[in-house]
Amino acid sequence: MAAPAQPSPAGLESTYKARDVESVLDIYFYRPIGYRLALLFAKLRFTPSMVSLLGAAIGIAAGHFYFYRDLRLNALGICLHIFTNALDNADGQLARLTNRGSLHGAIVDGFADYVVFLSVYVHLCFRYMAEGGSAAVWLLALAAGMSHAVQSMMIDYYRYGYLQFVAGTRSADVNASQTVRAAYDATSWSDFLKKIGLRNYLNYTRQQEALAPNLLRLRLATAAAIPEWLRDAYRAACKPLVKWCNCLATNPRMLVLFTFLLLGQPVWYLVVEVTIMNVLLAYVLFRHDAVYRSLLARLQEAR
Repeated sequence: MAAPAQPSPAGLESTYKARDVESVLDIYFYRPIGYRLALLFAKLRFTPSMVSLLGAAIGIAAGHFYFYRDLRLNALGICLHIFTNALDNADGQLARLTNRGSLHGAIVDGFADYVVFLSVYVHLCFRYMAEGGSAAVWLLALAAGMSHAVQSMMIDYYRYGYLQFVAGTRSADVNASQTVRAAYDATSWSDFLKKIGLRNYLNYTRQQEALAPNLLRLRLATAAAIPEWLRDAYRAACKPLVKWCNCLATNPRMLVLFTFLLLGQPVWYLVVEVTIMNVLLAYVLFRHDAVYRSLLARLQEAR
């Protein structure tokens, strides 16, 4: 049996994706906690996927505690949810510490994230109905879940783009539909769960590329090399948009949910998902697309 991967000697900041894309809450709260958890899990010989699944299990339990109209139980759920998010940070940090990042790990991590919020949505609906509300809340939850999925999908894609063009990492290539398709074709149906996971992730990456076609064109046009001027221009244009992308990430979403839980009206979290957060998504899509079209035009002129 191969020896387990050992943590690299680098410190906390080496486990960031890139400081530019990290939120303030991540840098000063979740990343330090995730780093210590990652060191612990490395000693325990956990894989990043094991950490993701542990976080999913705790997150499902957190969602259950949101069912009760009891602030003490809701507070317990909030604490579990915060710990789940710390584990969601720790799995990626563990992968970077031990150089064990993989496409499979990205699929498991994404699955874990969706399962946690599925538990939240389901339990909020049951709570609303138990309080005498209409069964139509399930339609609201479905719309909120679909909105959440698209928002997270695009924020991930923009983050990968930023990491590739500014930080110089190739994570976007690993998560491109072409790469996922190759992995899918190379996987036998005898490995059923992995095959299904790759099929779903292939659909996911294709949807990202369909919603941001000019980012895909820019990535393909610079596949051989990224000109330094383009790297600088990309950072100057997209760094101001990072804060808006982070508004659609997990941390603000959790803060909104916690606020409405403490107010005793958690169903309003679903309303925020389908209204305010979708308006913000439309703004982020529009602004990024304008940047990509401008950079593509400049690239064509330069050639």
